[in-house]
Amino acid sequence: MKKSFLLILTLLSTFFSCNRTREPQLHVFIWSDYINPEIIAKFEKKYHCQVIIDTYDSNESMYAKLKLGSLDYDILFPSNYFLDLMVQQEMLQPLDTTKIPNRKNLDPVYLKLADSGKQVLNPDYSNQRDLLPVYGVPYMISTTGIAYRRDRVKAFEPSWGIFARTDLKGRMTMLNDIREAMGAALKYLGYSINTTRPEEIDKAVDQLIEWKRNLAKFESEQYKNGIASAEYLVVQGYGGDILQVIQENQEVDFAYPIQGMLMSIDYLVIPKNAKEVELAHAFINYLLDGEVAAENMVFGRHLSPNIAGYDKLPASLRNNPILFPSEETLAKAEVIMNLDQENALYNKAWDRIKAAN
Repeated sequence: MKKSFLLILTLLSTFFSCNRTREPQLHVFIWSDYINPEIIAKFEKKYHCQVIIDTYDSNESMYAKLKLGSLDYDILFPSNYFLDLMVQQEMLQPLDTTKIPNRKNLDPVYLKLADSGKQVLNPDYSNQRDLLPVYGVPYMISTTGIAYRRDRVKAFEPSWGIFARTDLKGRMTMLNDIREAMGAALKYLGYSINTTRPEEIDKAVDQLIEWKRNLAKFESEQYKNGIASAEYLVVQGYGGDILQVIQENQEVDFAYPIQGMLMSIDYLVIPKNAKEVELAHAFINYLLDGEVAAENMVFGRHLSPNIAGYDKLPASLRNNPILFPSEETLAKAEVIMNLDQENALYNKAWDRIKAAN
């Protein structure tokens, strides 16, 4: 009897396991801590599928893995300046917008901000304005500023120039990201973060090398733990990341620099070689639901440009100036854009910065 019972259990286990593996699998490549796991579980239950998640820490690493073709994904989350590049290189497939009715929830303020930034850079882009809505749907707004320990940093000034302070030497970090780090130096010098003038880029390189001498390192992941533990006292960081830290540690504060913050928009896209295209569209539409967007904002503390979700947020977030910057702050913001062939100028600049002592 025992043997028969064990055999039945084994057969049942195998049956359910086989059924589980026969469920469609949606492979998602995403930034870390960027989606509430409960949302994933609800989607899996609703669509009878499995969501397999891998994470990356930079647009560059995501792009490189995709170019190598070693991994197949159904959903990616590139920032706007990489989205443009990937569209040009035919790495993405156009979206069927009839399957994404929740696009109506997108906040036109941020759509206009991204669109106007591109047109300032390249006026001819106005003839291709439909590219972004077709190939990508905005998911989260990423804003960059300065986090600091209010209990340790004296005479704090909200300026990118804080990285020149020698009294904080070895206790500061900047993002390990070409455009973010260079953008801070360019803003400090009064230049556009999207400049392609070699003389302005050279001056920003010199400025960043000067700041580098005061940094512990360039870092894009562990700075959150570092500022929370006071290993680092000042960091260049993403507003949403720092809001997560502030939730646990009230000694951490955040400010957008007086010279202007940096901004990028992370999009939901479907790679050209995606296998679960229908399910990918359903996933995109699901994330654009107002309640889901609000749930994600509460979880990750990043702004989803979803007007249907704003009113569903607790007052502590709806009135938070980090999540919802003032009009004055937004007026000084600049969106990081793809620079096409001129991206090489920044790659060379970054090589110089990394090599400098």
